Amino acid sequence: MSVMEDSIIWQWSVFRSLLAILQWWAFNVTVIIMNKWIFQKLEFKFPLSVSCIHFICSSIGGYVVIKVLKLKPLIHVDPEDRWRRIFPMSFVFCINIVLGNVSLRYIPVSFMQTIKSFTPATTVVLQWLVWRKYFDWRIWASLIPIVGGILLASFTELSFNMFGFCAALFGCLATSTKTILAESLLHGYKFDSINTVYYMAPFATMILAIPAMLLEGNGILEWLSIHPYPWSALIIILTSGILAFCLNFSIFYVIHSTTAVTFNVAGNLKVAVAVLVSWLIFRNPISYLNSVGCAVTLVGCTFYGYVRHKISQQPPLPGTPRTPRTPRTPMSKMELLPLVNDKLDDKV
Repeated sequence: MSVMEDSIIWQWSVFRSLLAILQWWAFNVTVIIMNKWIFQKLEFKFPLSVSCIHFICSSIGGYVVIKVLKLKPLIHVDPEDRWRRIFPMSFVFCINIVLGNVSLRYIPVSFMQTIKSFTPATTVVLQWLVWRKYFDWRIWASLIPIVGGILLASFTELSFNMFGFCAALFGCLATSTKTILAESLLHGYKFDSINTVYYMAPFATMILAIPAMLLEGNGILEWLSIHPYPWSALIIILTSGILAFCLNFSIFYVIHSTTAVTFNVAGNLKVAVAVLVSWLIFRNPISYLNSVGCAVTLVGCTFYGYVRHKISQQPPLPGTPRTPRTPRTPMSKMELLPLVNDKLDDKV
């Protein structure tokens, strides 16, 4: 009976993990495809406004989930810390989302997702250059296929656009900066994805609202006057904002239902799914070498996650507590790891 109960529990755990991954994939891919559809098919070429709508939806959604429905407990933050810690994080968070949408405006989903996979490399290099952190040689070696795959994909991209490419690349830097800043600015606060949105989305809305109105307001008014079905299009844009908030909930669910290794592999497979679905919908031209570059990048990201996991499982280096600490001297094996959350996912 005990064996049967263990088997049932194991089967339910596997089913729960699979369900969590599938719904995460569904929300993530849907948001990406909808954003691309908004820019390309609806010809709503205003990435700042799309990002602002997403922030507004997330602000309202976070308030409803935490304050009204009370589905998640509120993590209390001191008023002073909201401006001193949360606001700088929100600024980088805002830039990160805007750059992602700007890149989608100019380059295909497949190329944009491939470039986003460059984030581990930018995180490691930033920490090495700015903080002079030491990393295990295996971390550096695992970055080689990522960099090589992205170079191959970039040189063979048939729909290459320099502005979109730069936006995606700087988006990687913004993601890395946000991850590194979180280590110092949010020290002492254990935020989940819902509380993160609850605190950061209102700040991001405040930061972006005026630039969006000044830079894109006239264009939106013109778009409303010439678009044949403006209200239907606006409903689609609003729906994308609602789904972007729902994505946060799906991330929270998948984090609590899978291991770090499973999440890493599923995250890279998710990119492959997004690339395939976007190609089926938009039919953007993809060369053979371009697809090889994308595949090499995803395999490299999976290998990088595996290396990080293996190093994190090793015991601390013997005698390191008595070793004088320098910027190049690791205190433990964990310090050989870059500050990349295995369960971190950026919304687009």
